Amino acid sequence: MEFELNKTQVLLQQLFRKFAETEIKPYAEEMDETATYRRDLIDKMKKYGFLGTAFPRELGGAGAGYLGYALCVEELSKVDASSGLLISVHNLGGQAIAQFANDEQKKKWVTRLATGEAIGSFGLTEPGAGTDAAGQQTKAWLEGDHYVINGSKMFTTNAQFSDIGIVMAMTNKAAGTKGISAFIVDMHSKGIEVGKNIKRMGIRAASNTEVYYDNVIVPKENLLGKEGDGFKIAMQGLDGGRIGIAAQALGVAEGALNEALKYIKERKQFGKKISSFQNTQFKAAEYQTLVDAAKLLVYRAAWAHDNHKPFGQFAAMAKLYASTIAQTVTSGAVQFLGGYGYQQEYQVERMMRDAKITEIYEGTSEAQKMVISGSMKVF
Repeated sequence: MEFELNKTQVLLQQLFRKFAETEIKPYAEEMDETATYRRDLIDKMKKYGFLGTAFPRELGGAGAGYLGYALCVEELSKVDASSGLLISVHNLGGQAIAQFANDEQKKKWVTRLATGEAIGSFGLTEPGAGTDAAGQQTKAWLEGDHYVINGSKMFTTNAQFSDIGIVMAMTNKAAGTKGISAFIVDMHSKGIEVGKNIKRMGIRAASNTEVYYDNVIVPKENLLGKEGDGFKIAMQGLDGGRIGIAAQALGVAEGALNEALKYIKERKQFGKKISSFQNTQFKAAEYQTLVDAAKLLVYRAAWAHDNHKPFGQFAAMAKLYASTIAQTVTSGAVQFLGGYGYQQEYQVERMMRDAKITEIYEGTSEAQKMVISGSMKVF
């Protein structure tokens, strides 16, 4: 059993960390305040191949697997959770195509996502359908050589700059989840309207909007899998996507702890540095232990995925635990800084706001417990 990254992974980690510190961190506060993600940062991530980290080389990616991808999301999220989310959702949509597409679809769509030529999105959630995917109202029907999609999707990340989207729609409402189908959609198609950025507590820089589909024409050959495969595609895609969100939560917690440690080494009270007080040291030790435990869970899930082992339950455990400790550690970091931690001038305030969403999207913590208990086969 190995607990160390190999040389290639260490080099990747260093690249991701340097990029995060030099390219993203200087703009993180500004992007949060303006609720706008800088397009030049996306261009730079494309240049360095970050968007294709998990994709195989034969499809145009970096071939670093899910552990390399988790490292990327983790390091970017240490300074800006919205950047980690951009990579995570792009990968979620792209990997769903890569897993279920035929050879022609892979050649046409996946290579564009793997090289960063196109940005991906994933349309599943609706205003009235979150955890209950069967509550979808978006419909698709076949007309000759094409499908027509009508409806709307909520909280579509990357929507404002997405080129290729996976969109779930009902092709047979009476069949419930077995009536959901998945479509590869050119997000520049006529009839697609991207709403304004939804005002949110955290991940403000991320593009996250409602998207409207008004008689959108999708070629028949863009059906992913078969009709009725949509729920299976979405759930299996989310299994992998949860590794990314777990890595994001881990990165947010690490980033907050790093900022807090820098502060307590400098801040003095009662004539002593805060770091010299045993209560502070014990709290820091507790938070470091939580972070390291989350890291092991995240890396285990990524390793299992890369080694073609069953990983769904591991991904659920990683997301459940990492998102929980992200809440604990970021709140503790704010407490370390006291009144200053409550100010927007200090990053821990933003990190605390960003942490909450990791307990909600791509499956709530309650949904993760359903997955985990279901895998235990004793209930």
